[in-house]
Amino acid sequence: MENSSENDSTTKRIALIVAPIISLIIILFVDLEPGKPAITNCFAVALLMAIWWVTEAIPLAATAMLPVALFPLLGVVDGKTISAMYFNHLIFLFIGGFMMALAMQRWNLHKRIALSILLMIGVSPGRILFGFMLATAFLSMWMSNTATAMMMVPIALSVILKLEESLEKKDIGKYSIGLLLGIAYSASIGGIATLVGTPPNLSFARIIGIIFPAAPEISFSDWFIFAIPVTLLIFSACWMLLYFLYKPKKKWENFNHTSIKEEYIRLGRMGLEEKIILMLFVILALLWIFRTGFDFGTLKIPGWAGLFNTPSYINDGTVAIAIASLLFIIPSKSIKKERLMNWETAAKIPWHIVILFGGGFALAKAFVESGLSLWFGEQLAALASISPKMLTLGIVGSMSLLTELTSNTATTEMILPILAGLAISIKLNPLLLMIPATLAASLAFMLPVATPPNAIVFGTGHLQIKDMVKTGFILNIIAVILATLLMYYWGAFVFDINVNEFPDWAVSAVK
Repeated sequence: MENSSENDSTTKRIALIVAPIISLIIILFVDLEPGKPAITNCFAVALLMAIWWVTEAIPLAATAMLPVALFPLLGVVDGKTISAMYFNHLIFLFIGGFMMALAMQRWNLHKRIALSILLMIGVSPGRILFGFMLATAFLSMWMSNTATAMMMVPIALSVILKLEESLEKKDIGKYSIGLLLGIAYSASIGGIATLVGTPPNLSFARIIGIIFPAAPEISFSDWFIFAIPVTLLIFSACWMLLYFLYKPKKKWENFNHTSIKEEYIRLGRMGLEEKIILMLFVILALLWIFRTGFDFGTLKIPGWAGLFNTPSYINDGTVAIAIASLLFIIPSKSIKKERLMNWETAAKIPWHIVILFGGGFALAKAFVESGLSLWFGEQLAALASISPKMLTLGIVGSMSLLTELTSNTATTEMILPILAGLAISIKLNPLLLMIPATLAASLAFMLPVATPPNAIVFGTGHLQIKDMVKTGFILNIIAVILATLLMYYWGAFVFDINVNEFPDWAVSAVK
């Protein structure tokens, strides 16, 4: 571990010095597009940010702030425009959703939900695995996958301990690997289902709007309708794979669900605060889903936003903050002079992720304003000869491998503008490339460093890297194929995409 840490530190030091030197050389001696220095300057800054993001030479959020200083100084985008990218309705969607998650954690509602699911599912090996995965996936649809994994792992370890007391330790050791991997993987898989489930989803929704202002809005409900089948299929494949690889050889005869019930009993009766937060949580989810309504061709269901005079003014961020605000207003019954939420708890919002979002949005804006996005697309124009499905499959596979080693949010924000330029260049609907790439950012199952949930379960000491790599490699292949096929056969329907047509809203973005 010490050698690994030293090598990592050396890499960071080298990147800290070498990356700026390379960028400076590009600015001074390279001209990507004669007469358009903004393209070269934008590329130099993007390369600097990419290297520092990949190596984490400085904190990710610190790198994300570079556009505010460098793009105005280098004449790429003015300071007022680039600064405005750091706060928008999707940022508030994240903040509001995370406040609800923190309120659930503050009053232990998240733990009650997880244990309730386990009690309903049952205690056979397959059912326990399914129950933990279902609880983790459901919670990670609405809250941080890191927080979800942190909450589920101690419960899993207590169950594993009970199993070891009742059954053979050797057999349980193998099963415990599958159980812990199930938590890590379903934390990532569940996040795919909603816009707030994982940062790359929000990054996509904002970046598509920056690069293609005329594109239809990707609302919470649009994404949910598309992503739920994706989540369910990958979830099912994951459960079957883990059960097949790690199921116990012998049947469990001396174990029942007493341990889980004991954990649930320790929570006590459901308090008034939990009931109110659960009610607000359900209301928030319903408001998100039904804001814009549904269009099934012959059947149209209007959204509740249509009840207002200016429905276009209302977005998912509006809803998130409206409900989150109530948490600070409704008083607590068990703690005098306290509300359901206080700022001490709310301050735990991962503000570094908020800044990282902003940096990605700023980078996307610069890609468009400078013309670098189109320049990249023109360089990749030769890919037009490849069939769209194979191109998408290659992108999803590459993105999945890349996010094994880098921040999935930073990678998404770097790659999406390039894919937008490629789509324009080869006259392919940008959604066919950008949505699968976004999905792929959540398909990192092979290494502990790939996602925080992977690192959390690896830190328990119950599994080795080879266990994660062996299982994750197979799951990666399955998930990549499913994501690609579902985009073409389900996503095309949900987002009204004609695979053989370049949409008007994308044409308007061509300069």
